[in-house]
Amino acid sequence: MRVGVTGAYGYSGRYIAQHLLRAGYDVMTLTNSIGRVNPFGNRIEAVPLQFDDPASLTRSLLGVDVLINTYWVRFNHRHFNHGEAVTNTKVLFRCAMDAGVGRIVHVSITNPDIDSNLSYFAGKAELEADLMSLGPSYCILRPAVLFGKEDVLINNIAWALRHLPIFGVFGDGEYKLQPIYVDDMAALAAEKVGGDANEIVNAIGPETFTFRELVDAIRESLHLRTRIVNVAPELGYRICQLLGLIVDDVIITRDEIDGLMSGRLYTDARPAGSTKLSEWMGSHGASLGLRYTSELARRQNRLAAYQSN
Repeated sequence: MRVGVTGAYGYSGRYIAQHLLRAGYDVMTLTNSIGRVNPFGNRIEAVPLQFDDPASLTRSLLGVDVLINTYWVRFNHRHFNHGEAVTNTKVLFRCAMDAGVGRIVHVSITNPDIDSNLSYFAGKAELEADLMSLGPSYCILRPAVLFGKEDVLINNIAWALRHLPIFGVFGDGEYKLQPIYVDDMAALAAEKVGGDANEIVNAIGPETFTFRELVDAIRESLHLRTRIVNVAPELGYRICQLLGLIVDDVIITRDEIDGLMSGRLYTDARPAGSTKLSEWMGSHGASLGLRYTSELARRQNRLAAYQSN
C-alpha cells in the first residue's frame, strides 16, 4: 500500500512517516519544505505541496492509496492565515479524490466549531465537514496539545520558567488540557491507515491538567522555584507580545488564549495515547527549555531540520 503524508520533514509528519516505514508501507511526502534536511534518505519520495497547481498536485498523488494530512498553520500572520489554510486543504482533498485516493486520515483539533469566532476552531470544523462530504473513507483525529522533543508549547513554557523570575498564568488557570505524546498520535495515525470505517477520534493523552497544574508540573520537573502568578489575560498577552519582540516570534495570540481559557483543549473522552507527560518530563527535564523554539523561524527557514529540545 502506498501512503502519502504531508510534512514528513516537519514535526508530527516526521513521526507519522517513521511509523509508516516501520509498518512496511511505501511512503511519499508532500512538503512545502522540499529543501529541508531529509531524515529518511531515499526511503521516501518527496514532492512539492503545490496548492497553486492542482494538476501537478493531482499527478503527485496518483497511485497513493491513503493520504494522511497534517498541513495547517498555528495562527494568523501577514504571511499565512487560517483562511488560506482552509482553502489550500480543500484543494488537497479534491486533488486526492481526482487521483483516486481511497482514504484520508486528517488531523483536526479538539472541539472544532463552525460557529466559533476563533478562526482556528471554525476552520478545522469547516474542513471536517468538507472531508465528510467528499466520498472517500475518512478518519479524523482530534488532538489537543502535542508534546515531544521538537514541541513548541511545553518547551517554551519551560524556557520561560528557566529564564524569567515570574511566570504569569492567564486568569485563574483552571481551564483544562490533555497533552498527547507526538509519537502516540503518530502511531494512531499510522494505525488508521489500514481501516475503512468513517470515524472521528479524540486523540488525547492519558493525563488531564489545568493550565496552572501543567505549569507547576513543568516547574517541578526542572527543579525550579520560579514564582507563578495569575494575571489578567490582556496583560498576559501584552507581556507575551513584548517577549515576542525579544525572541522574534509570536509567542501566543489572543485567539489562542481565548481557545485555551474556554476549554477547547479538553474533551470528556477515552485517552488515545498512553505516554504520560509527567513521566516524559521526568526523563527529559535536563534539556527541556534550554533554548527557545520559534514557530516563525521554522516557517521562515525551510532548509534546517527541526531541532530537538
